[in-house]
Amino acid sequence: MRFSRKLQKLLSPDLFASAFEHLSRRTHPVNRRPILDTLDRAQFEKLREQYPYRPGSPRINRFEDVVYWIEINIERAQDLWLDRTPPMRIVDLGCGAGYFLYVCKFFGHQVVGFDTDNEPLFRATTALLDVPRVIGRIQRQTPLPDLGGRFDLVTAHRICFHRIGRVRDGVEWSPADWEFFINDIRTRLLNENGRLLLDFNPRPDGSSFFTPELRTFFLSQGARIFRSKALLGGNANKKPRFKQRSDK
Repeated sequence: MRFSRKLQKLLSPDLFASAFEHLSRRTHPVNRRPILDTLDRAQFEKLREQYPYRPGSPRINRFEDVVYWIEINIERAQDLWLDRTPPMRIVDLGCGAGYFLYVCKFFGHQVVGFDTDNEPLFRATTALLDVPRVIGRIQRQTPLPDLGGRFDLVTAHRICFHRIGRVRDGVEWSPADWEFFINDIRTRLLNENGRLLLDFNPRPDGSSFFTPELRTFFLSQGARIFRSKALLGGNANKKPRFKQRSDK
């Protein structure tokens, strides 16, 4: 039985997808040093003094680790070819500390974030990064606010806004709620050839977010599912590409 499970993992499409992702990054490397050199590291080191750990605070406290998060978000940008495409308008839903948008801005894109204002560390970090953001909350069956027009790319990483109540309760959005959310973005936020990237955390038991029901639903919406991600375009009948080709 153990050998069967190991063999199944070795033959998993996700393993091949992960290998392709890493190969793509290696063939188009990005030097992190010029990005890190634009940051005032001393100011970031002071963040923990200003915002000490709170009792019972989640792992959110790691977000002052500049090098770690710049590296993670360079990879996210590479996976969408944002390091080699013409300037885009990008909005990041649940932007957190703003590192992804900072990397995008370094690559020449116009950016804006959307998030709550509950975490003082995020407020301080986005200010240091000079990342503009709109304050608000994503709620089921509720349109998003005006974020400043239409965008070429809408992203959401490490998604948790679909959870209703506590994580351990396991209550979350239904396919109908996701349909409302996707349709709202398609009709009000995306440009004609725009893309929506949703990147999900695994479930508490380590399994994929995409249950059979949710996988069927996202595929019906024209999503391209890649590991933990679902990429959707403005048209449900046309699958989008992770690789956005440059016109340069």
